[in-house]
Amino acid sequence: MEQEARVLRAAGGFGRARRLLAAASWVPCIVLGLALSSEALLTAQPAHHCRPDPTLLPPPLRALRGPALLDAAIPRLGPTRAPSPCLLLRYPGPAPRTRPGPRPAPASNGTRPCTRGWLYALPSAGLLQSPVTQWNLVCGDGWKVPLEQASHLLGWLLGCVVLGAGCDRFGRRAVFVASLVLTTGLGASEALAASFPTLLVLRLLHGGTLAGALLALYLARLELCDPPHRLVFSVGAGLFSVAGTLLLPGLAALVQDWRLLQGLGALMSGLLLLFWGFPALFPESPCWLLATGQVAQARKVLWRFAEASGVDPEDSSLEENSLATGQAPAREDRDSDLPGWTVLFLSVLGLLASRAVSALSSLFAAEVFPTVISCPQPTLSHRGAGLGLVLGAGFLGQAASPLDTLHGQRGFFLQQVVFASLAVLTLLCVLLLPESRSRGLPQSLQDADHLYRSPLLRGCPRQDHLPLLPPSDSCWAGHTPEQH
Repeated sequence: MEQEARVLRAAGGFGRARRLLAAASWVPCIVLGLALSSEALLTAQPAHHCRPDPTLLPPPLRALRGPALLDAAIPRLGPTRAPSPCLLLRYPGPAPRTRPGPRPAPASNGTRPCTRGWLYALPSAGLLQSPVTQWNLVCGDGWKVPLEQASHLLGWLLGCVVLGAGCDRFGRRAVFVASLVLTTGLGASEALAASFPTLLVLRLLHGGTLAGALLALYLARLELCDPPHRLVFSVGAGLFSVAGTLLLPGLAALVQDWRLLQGLGALMSGLLLLFWGFPALFPESPCWLLATGQVAQARKVLWRFAEASGVDPEDSSLEENSLATGQAPAREDRDSDLPGWTVLFLSVLGLLASRAVSALSSLFAAEVFPTVISCPQPTLSHRGAGLGLVLGAGFLGQAASPLDTLHGQRGFFLQQVVFASLAVLTLLCVLLLPESRSRGLPQSLQDADHLYRSPLLRGCPRQDHLPLLPPSDSCWAGHTPEQH
C-alpha cells in the first residue's frame, strides 16, 4: 500500500501531460462520428421511378420521347403529379376496327410492376451511387434497407456489451487498438463487397468494432481526467464527433461514390491506428492497471505523466495531488396536424433534450460503476461492462427505429404515445437517484455499504438489505441514516 500511495503522489494531479492527452483523444472522435453517421448516406433512398418500357406501349405511343414518353408510361400520383416510383401503366390489346377512320388514342386500364429497372434522381441523394442504387433496394426490395440499418445498429449494441466487458478484462488500450485494426479491415472489405448479403454481414461486424473503439476511448478519457474536468472533456469530445458528422456530406460530394467513401473511412481508421496506436498518445489507463493489481505498470505510466508535467515525483505531496484524492483507496471515480414550423421546433428541441439525456446518462453510468483500485485482493473493474450495457440499451432503441419504415409510417400517434410514456418512466427513475434527494453519490465502497434507498413516498427510509450484513433498525430507534 505504501508503494501504491507513492505512485499516486508522483502523478502530479491533472497536469499538462494528462490535459494534452485528454484533449488529443478528441481527434479520433471526428473519424468515429463520421463512421457512425455514414449510415444515413449509405441507405438514403433517392427519388426514383420506373424506367419506361416502350415495348409495353401501344404502337401509336412507342415513338414518344422525353417527358411525353414518361407521361404515357408511368402513372402520376398526388397533388404534385409526381411519377409513381414502382408502377408502369398497363394498356389493353388493340381493339378490333369496326369502321373506317383514324384509330382512337389508346387509354391505360391499370398498372403493372417495373420491367426494366429504375431511374434515380442521383443529385438529390448526395452520392452518385449507393448500395440502394447499385442493387436496386427499392419497391419490392425496399425492406432490405431497414434490415441493413437494424443490423448495423445491432452490431453497435453487441459491440458495446461484449467489448465493454473486454475493456475490463484486457484493458482500454488493448480493446481500442484491436477495434481499430478490425475497423480498418472491415471498412476496406465493405468498399469491395460484391453483393448485398456480404455487405449486410460486414456492416454488422463493422458496427461492433466501431462501438468497441468508441467505448474504450471514452473510458480512457474519463480515467485520464480528474472528476471536476470529466464533463468538460466529454463535451469537447462530443463536439468533435459532431464535426465529423458535418464533414461527411462534403466528403460524399467530393468522392462521388459510396465505395470510395468507405475506402476513405478505412484510410482514416488506419491513420488513427498509425498514430494513436503508440503508447505515448494512448497509454493504458492507470486506474485499470491499479484495479487489476498491475502496480509496476501503473507506476511507469504515472511517472511519465509526472515528468511530462514538470513535476518532481519525489517532491509532489499527497494533498496537492488530484489523482490521489480522486483515486485513493478511500474514494471512488465518479407531424401530426401541427403547423410545419411547430413540428420543426419541437423536433429540434426534443433532439437536443434527447442528446443531453443520453450524454448525461453515459457520464453518470461511468461515474457510478466502480473501478476499484484498492481491496484485499486485486479485482477486475466493472466500469467497461456496466457502461457497455448502458450504451447497448441506447442502440437497442435505435436499432428498432428503422423497422418503423416497414409499416409505411402508420401508427405515428401511437409511436409518440409510447415515446412520451418512456420519457415519463425515465423521469420517475431519476427521482429515485440519490442526487434527486439532495444526497451525494457514495465516494467509497464503505459509503456504498451504508447507502439508503430514497423512497418516492414519505415515511421512514429503510436501509437496503445487503448480503452478509444484518439489517439496521436505526430508523425505529430514532436515528437518521446520516447518523450511521
